[in-house]
Amino acid sequence: MLSPPGLKALLLLNTDPLLDAANPAAAAQALGEAEMVVVLSPFKTGLEYADVILPTAPFTETSGSFVNAEGRLQSFVGVVRPLGETRPGWKILRVLGNLLGLDGFMQESSEQVCREALGSTAAAERLNNQSVGALTADVSAISAELERLADVPIYATDLLVRHASSLQLSRDARQAAMAGVPTALWAKLGLQTGDYVRITQEGAGAVQLPAQLEAGLPERVVRVPAGLVQTAALGAAFGRSA
Repeated sequence: MLSPPGLKALLLLNTDPLLDAANPAAAAQALGEAEMVVVLSPFKTGLEYADVILPTAPFTETSGSFVNAEGRLQSFVGVVRPLGETRPGWKILRVLGNLLGLDGFMQESSEQVCREALGSTAAAERLNNQSVGALTADVSAISAELERLADVPIYATDLLVRHASSLQLSRDARQAAMAGVPTALWAKLGLQTGDYVRITQEGAGAVQLPAQLEAGLPERVVRVPAGLVQTAALGAAFGRSA
């Protein structure tokens, strides 16, 4: 979806691609080239690229279902009423489908949506998150360049935690973003505690971060966090860097 030539229109539900996408640089390009971007979110987010923002209720204000990490279907109910004129995401999508005259947008409840989505065994199996076979990787062509390893800080994982003031005031959230550097590279660059490093990646933008020695990292791996404004100018969460 983010690959050139991109899409004419983007409909974003509860996501900020500049922080949630695995490649924020590619997401920024796709958003800039789209003729229309519609954002469905409980928060004032995406103001720099959205043409329309539709207020959407978070999961706590609506019923719904999801397939968990074990591949099990779980359902939940809303614990409070939606705030003001906000509506659950499925209702907004249903109305948009009705306005466009599309088939399949006549559901009256989230339970009906779930039944139609998972009404067959094939659909349920397709959403099952359990592994179905062994995973293999070809390591014969590993580059001699540096590889980025990206973790996502605990309070930067999604829109809800990023907009929770109490969480953002915690020690974990206020900790500065750091670039983890392995021992050999640390010595080669002559780094000292308190030094900064400039990081570029795959032709995307550059960022400057405080360097932190991480002896446990492999020789040519640099840890650079994702999901943060400070690193959103970089490319893919896992890829070559310099």
